[in-house]
Amino acid sequence: MSSFEKYLSLWVALCIVAGLLLGTLMPGLFGFLAGLEYGSVNFVVALLIWAMVYPMMVAVDFSSLRRVHERPKGLIITLAVNWLIKPFTMAALGVLFFHYIFAPFIDPADAGQYIAGMILLGAAPCTAMVFVWSQMTKGDPNYTLVQVSLNDVIMIFAFAPIVALLLGVTDLSVPWETLLLSVGLYVVIPLAAGVWTRMYLTRGTGRAAEAEAEVARFTARVKPFSVLGLLATVVLLFGFQGDVILGQPLLIAMIAVPLLIQSYGIFALAYGAAYLWRVPHPVAAPCAMIGTSNFFELAVAVAIGLFGLTSGAALVTVVGVLVEVPVMLSLVAFANRTRHLFPAEESAIRQPRREEQT
Repeated sequence: MSSFEKYLSLWVALCIVAGLLLGTLMPGLFGFLAGLEYGSVNFVVALLIWAMVYPMMVAVDFSSLRRVHERPKGLIITLAVNWLIKPFTMAALGVLFFHYIFAPFIDPADAGQYIAGMILLGAAPCTAMVFVWSQMTKGDPNYTLVQVSLNDVIMIFAFAPIVALLLGVTDLSVPWETLLLSVGLYVVIPLAAGVWTRMYLTRGTGRAAEAEAEVARFTARVKPFSVLGLLATVVLLFGFQGDVILGQPLLIAMIAVPLLIQSYGIFALAYGAAYLWRVPHPVAAPCAMIGTSNFFELAVAVAIGLFGLTSGAALVTVVGVLVEVPVMLSLVAFANRTRHLFPAEESAIRQPRREEQT
């Protein structure tokens, strides 16, 4: 790990400050950049996330994907946590904090809006940034791709019913353009680019070990761009919402409290289950990260569609975006420090026998 990566949390903190300052000093520029979107998907942020995800996609080996079923524990954990637990604990925390703990400090009419925003976040597990966190924890790229893809398929069918159940909304309209565009931008396109790059890099190599060495050298060269993409994304996100943060700091802090509890609680649950079930670390870390992180584009789009751009629900989804990067970086650091507690297998998928590599 380079000295720059070692102090990544410090650089992120500086980028948060820079984003707030630049958003205040140059509102016109950030307003223009924020307007470059479709279906609540900002294309500038999408490009930066693409830069972060791309190195991970180059490492995906399609020949190994067929062996995923041999290690189902990681899939079972992430699916159980994401769809049977997370949406309901998020709703429970929303009710606890906004109907009871914070009730003296907020307008009762707004409490329901804040709870709705939390439910929308809780029902949408992450799609894009998981690849970044997986790469930072040396996660298995093949298994991570399968976990994310399976969650995306389930989300298409389960998101609307779960949100409708918890919100009591019977005419929920899912913004399909946001859902499909995000999956296309964050998974399909970078995956296709990664597959093509891998084929180009490994052309003419006779052994699997030589191919993997070539891929490793390439990903090491492009990794700095991935980190820079993360930092630029932080600057943009905080620049876009600088006026909201600086204008209502106490409200932002109150909204952040249950979101932080949910994030660390869900990670502890998934990571703890992986530890007890002896899941290898390259699978355990990403499967815990998926539930902790959120598909904020989808949550923001639905919040705006159901409750309006200036609603409390939309504000909660925005705060979810803002707290995610610092929280996830702290969990990445924790996962890396606890790697030794998990089985020492380098991959969650059985590697080909030596004679298969010739």
